[in-house]
Amino acid sequence: MKFTVSLFSVVVASVLLHAESVKDREGAVRGDRARMEKSDRWIYNDYQRGFAEAKRTGKPLLVVLRCVPCLACMGIDAQVLLEEKELAALLDQFVCVRLINANAIDLSLFQFDYDLSFTTMFFNGDGTVYGRYGSWKHQKNSQESATAGFLKALSAALSIHGGYPGNKALLAGKQGEPTPFKTPVEIPSLAVKYRPELDWEGKVAGSCVHCHMIGSAYQTWFREKRQPMPEAWLHPWPEPETIGLTLATEEVARVDSVMPSSPAALSGLEPGDDILSIDGGPLVSIADVSWALHRVPSSTTLALNLKRNGETRTLKVHLADGWRRKSDVTRRASIWPMRGMALGGLRIEPLAEEQRRALGLESDALALAVINVGQFGMHAAA
Repeated sequence: MKFTVSLFSVVVASVLLHAESVKDREGAVRGDRARMEKSDRWIYNDYQRGFAEAKRTGKPLLVVLRCVPCLACMGIDAQVLLEEKELAALLDQFVCVRLINANAIDLSLFQFDYDLSFTTMFFNGDGTVYGRYGSWKHQKNSQESATAGFLKALSAALSIHGGYPGNKALLAGKQGEPTPFKTPVEIPSLAVKYRPELDWEGKVAGSCVHCHMIGSAYQTWFREKRQPMPEAWLHPWPEPETIGLTLATEEVARVDSVMPSSPAALSGLEPGDDILSIDGGPLVSIADVSWALHRVPSSTTLALNLKRNGETRTLKVHLADGWRRKSDVTRRASIWPMRGMALGGLRIEPLAEEQRRALGLESDALALAVINVGQFGMHAAA
């Protein structure tokens, strides 16, 4: 019953929107290649070469995964590529890779929030993950170009690299977990359409596996196996707000506000606290906080090491069973298949209060309005 309610809440809570894309998707992808393929800084679409170069030079590896046709995150993407002085000085200390498709990424290495159109992973050349950066603020506003949080993430990753390998044990919780498939194109629903390589001789945009497709493909795989959907794929990458915590986007992990009576509040967190690590794992950005939440079980206790007024202290955050279901997943493109699976393609919203009154319904009675009915595939069932 809990699973049914959770899944139903996913598909009826609000309208699910596909990520908006540019009008000329083909031109956008080919144009990006023409601009970036001969870059002096960026290794283009070849992360294996990036790892080899990181090993050779001893530098940390920075991999930016960018969905070029998507309008989301265009602002920060353009700003990063401008490489202004402060940013360039930090990028000089990394081996930099720009990855524009997810077809052949190693899923055991590249575990991040697949619904973001611009995300970054920081590695050692040996494959050890230092941290992750990704911003829903930029995802929601294509014109948002602020890079303060990204700069802080770069600096934090460099600090971790400076302590490596002495700090390797502290990074254990930041590493990817075992996966049933090596690459996205091995997942059955993607294998029937996509190849490891992009089709530069044909319609290249259509040959690209977008990152959000990975989540959708896993959901479909579980569905076709008639297995219960793991909550981590129904409510992936919980934002800090899920536990009552709002973090400042221009910092690594500084508490901006705490919701009263939330797990964060009950732990004693206060505005102005700088969270330094979770369960011993050092942080580079808010995305690292989401990773820590993403990988914990249904109920757990997290140890947060933080700095308050110049002093370091540790707080315990207790998460009760079902905490993950408080996360808002309705804006995630990867959750789109859930509407087809659960409701046969219906788009449903709660009935407005005035409509309830007109029908003589109590304010707390179940009343849902069908806004749209799908037309294709499983979305046409209803």
